[in-house]
Amino acid sequence: METYIKTKLIIISFMAILNFLGCKAQPEISSPDNKNIQYTGRIDFVNPKKPRVIGAGAYFELKFKGTYCSVLLENQGPQYNYIAVVMDGVYQRIKVTNDKTKYEIAKDLKDTEHTLLLCKATEAMIGYVDFAGIQCGEIIPLNKIYTRKIEFIGNSITSGTGLDLSEIPCDKGVWHDQHNAYLAYGPVTARALNANWLLSSVSGMGMSRNWNNEGPAFPQVYDHLYLEVNSKVEWNANTYIPDLVSICLGTNDFSDGDGSYDRKQLDSAKFVSTYIGFVKHIRERYPKAQICLLTSPAIDQKNNVKLSAYLSAIMKYMQDVEQDNHIHKFAYAHNYSGGCGGHPNKEEHQKMSEELVPFFKKIMNW
Repeated sequence: METYIKTKLIIISFMAILNFLGCKAQPEISSPDNKNIQYTGRIDFVNPKKPRVIGAGAYFELKFKGTYCSVLLENQGPQYNYIAVVMDGVYQRIKVTNDKTKYEIAKDLKDTEHTLLLCKATEAMIGYVDFAGIQCGEIIPLNKIYTRKIEFIGNSITSGTGLDLSEIPCDKGVWHDQHNAYLAYGPVTARALNANWLLSSVSGMGMSRNWNNEGPAFPQVYDHLYLEVNSKVEWNANTYIPDLVSICLGTNDFSDGDGSYDRKQLDSAKFVSTYIGFVKHIRERYPKAQICLLTSPAIDQKNNVKLSAYLSAIMKYMQDVEQDNHIHKFAYAHNYSGGCGGHPNKEEHQKMSEELVPFFKKIMNW
């Protein structure tokens, strides 16, 4: 009995010393199917315990009680991805590689409630990221106070290509080292309007033709969850029903291409008819949504004048023929191409958002 008491006292003393030194055991790993984790964007839930984060800007949010936080991420693809992380309003971007699965987000936090958002900064063509669990203490209800929803449809600009020069300058590293969808105009605009965001965007794609080929173009990939023509997984319209759909396509249609083939002058009739068909498809998916057609923020003035005229014709057709008065046009007042490869940089995405916000407020009465 005496030996048992001594042993117990030693254990208690040892635990007390550990607590005093701050050597507390790490929290248990919570499964991704925890009901208090909120997901938004193009994410595949075929395995709810390991959801696959696909599209640029796809994100999940949670609130937890604790002093430590790490996340388990499995990179799916030959190249690495980037994830934007916002802990209690403090932003960072982390690289997700094939040789690592556990990423420490924060430690030595105050033992209170914390909010966390993780957003895929790179787009679908770079590869996917499987979310395998989170180690952050007790996950509690988030209780988001806003329900507004915006979908941003577009190309590399919408995906956030070439905007983030904080770590690697232009023409260094690989082309997606400067990707950051979280800082692109869409999510920036959504946050300014207290709205959720969904990005449906693919670099190089256009409405009727792409930057480096004649197609298939964006309308052919939109309905696929993985934004690929050959994908067999359809994008369920009920997964995310936006109040507002913003379409910013046309930059690649008007581009000179990559020089890999004999590129003809843009067929204006094909462009307009294809655009009308796509807008009608969006209307079928989302009968109550306001739809806004945007000019390009990054092509020359001559082509943007043409694009603006085409968008006016499309809007007029939808209003006059389809009797749809919830179609709008927005024209950027400036050209934004100060980032890598002629894309807008971080500061220009902020300015693009500042142009959009009052217009969206007006048409949405927000």
